[in-house]
Parts: sequence; C-alpha cells; structure tokens
Amino acid sequence: MTINSQLILILSALGSINGIFVALYLFASKPKKIAHKFLAAMILMISIRTLKSVLFYFNPEITKNILQIGLSACFLIGPLLYFFCCSHLNRLDSQRVSWKIHLIGLVIIAMLVGILYPYTQYESLWGNVFYKVINYVWLFYIVLSTIIIFPYVKELFQRKKIVQDDVWILVIFTGNLLIWFAYYTASYTSYIVGALSFSFILLIICLLVAFKISNKKANIKYSDKKIEDGEASDILQRLSLLMEKEELYKNSLITMPKIAKRLGMTTPKFSQLLNDNFNKSFPTFINEYRISEAKTLLSIEKPPNMDDISEQCGFNSPSTFYSTFKKVTSLTPAKYKATIYPKL
Repeated sequence: MTINSQLILILSALGSINGIFVALYLFASKPKKIAHKFLAAMILMISIRTLKSVLFYFNPEITKNILQIGLSACFLIGPLLYFFCCSHLNRLDSQRVSWKIHLIGLVIIAMLVGILYPYTQYESLWGNVFYKVINYVWLFYIVLSTIIIFPYVKELFQRKKIVQDDVWILVIFTGNLLIWFAYYTASYTSYIVGALSFSFILLIICLLVAFKISNKKANIKYSDKKIEDGEASDILQRLSLLMEKEELYKNSLITMPKIAKRLGMTTPKFSQLLNDNFNKSFPTFINEYRISEAKTLLSIEKPPNMDDISEQCGFNSPSTFYSTFKKVTSLTPAKYKATIYPKL
C-alpha cells in the first residue's frame, strides 16, 4: 500500500471511528434531548455506512454481510435527519404519523428486505436496484427536511442574526446533503470521496460539540455571580414595566441586548437575571409574553386571522407562531380557540 493510500485509509477510518464516539457522547449527554438522540443515531448510521465504504475500498473481498449492514444503515440516514430537524424546530408532534411508528416501520422494512433478499444471494439486486433505492430514499428525506427548515432559514435572513443553535442545525443539514452528494457522485469521482467528506464534516461537528461544552462551562462559572436581591428586585420591576406597559415583546426585532440597554445593564448580566429569577432563556421569556397576548386575541369571539395574530404578537412568521404556541400550551391555536368557543 502506498503512502497516499495509507493516508487516505487513516483519514477515512478516523472519521468513521470518531463518528461512533461522537454518537455515543450525544446519546449519553445531558440534558437528554430527543434532537440529540436523532442526531446521534444519524451520525452512527453514517459512520457505519462510511466504515463499510472504507473496508470495501481497501479490501473488495470483504464479507457481503458487512456490505449489507452498511447499505441498511444508509437507508435510515435520511429519516433520522428529517426527525432531527423536526425535533430541533419543535415540529415533531405536528407530524401526521407518529415518529415512533414511522421510524419503526422503516427499520422493519430494512430488516425484512435483508432477511428475504440477503446480499450473499442477491448481490446484483443490492448492487444495482437496492443501492439506487436507498440513495433516493435518503434524498427524499433531505427534500422533506428542506421543506421543514425553509421557513426557519427565511426567518434567519429577516432577523439578520444567527445564534449558536442556528449554526448547529444548518451545519448538520448542509453536511448531510454534502455527504449524500459525495456518495451519489462517487461513480464519477472516487468511491472513497464519501468517506473523506464524512471525516471532514464530522470534524466540524466535533468542533461545534466542543464549543457547546465550553459554553456550558462558561455559564456554570458565571452562575456564581448572582445579582443581589435588592438590585434584582428593582430591575425586575423595570423589566415588568417594559413588558406590560410598553409591550416590547410585540416588536419582532427585539433582542436581549436592546432590552438590557433599556435596563442599563450588560447583556450577560441580563441573561443571568433571567436564569436566576425565572430559570428561563431569553427566547422562552419573550415567547411566553407573546403566547399570553395570542391567547387574549384568540379569546375574542371573532379574533383576527392566525397570520395577523402572529404578526401582532411579535412573531417573525406564522410557522414560528404555530410551533411556539403548541410548545407552550400543548395545543394548536385552532384547538385552543375551540376550547373557548366549542362548536355546538
């Protein structure tokens, strides 16, 4: 094996092995969020798929069972990306079919196909038909994921500010798309390109994970500097006045720095105030005021339409209004309205 081949083998295999460790970390990390579990499962499936590619590239005589496992794992990458996007954007509960039924159904299909048509006996079927079907299923769920995150991306351009969670979902979605493209075009480039692409993208994800950990540690360090009770009480009174009298939450462009400036304090100190006294992040704090206003408007016998309510309450888009309302109340706006004015 030449030095170049050895280097490619190391880089490709390193990405796959590190991917497995990142997946295990995400499975075990706290707080245990369902979005993290979908992401961990997706990275694990890509790692298995990539490891299969590496083994086959450097040893075409590997057992057919390994090839079958790799392609079967590939079948689940797209659905896991889709469910990750849905859960990250609080759209998981709005699916027509429960994600559990959806995902379990796909797993059963993969298992049945593997049992009824094993790679060892149907090599041509797997190498041609199943390979193409699996790639197009992956692409299909990428398209569904695009539809889910499009309103979110549109909102990002409107508010012209990107936070860490925005970078997180955009990198994961884009990375998944690039990995699919690398594998899909492998016949025109090189079979190992997909594995190398995964290694590179995984490195970026690892840096994001490390960044999130460092932020958590910074927040823990800062939490020791609690604001004095007397000072906090005065600030909270002024904050309540800004929210209830001036209704700053109705401004869709309102940000934490703007409110902190109105209160005469730094942004980190204002964030600490919310954490210490409300145990809430700034988006949660603002959205609760907005949802309270939305409930008031929905309580009118002939309320404005949903788009107008969304705008009047300070939401950037109706989709954000719907997802936030359901997250806070466990009901859609229409169902909440029905509880107040049930049909006779």
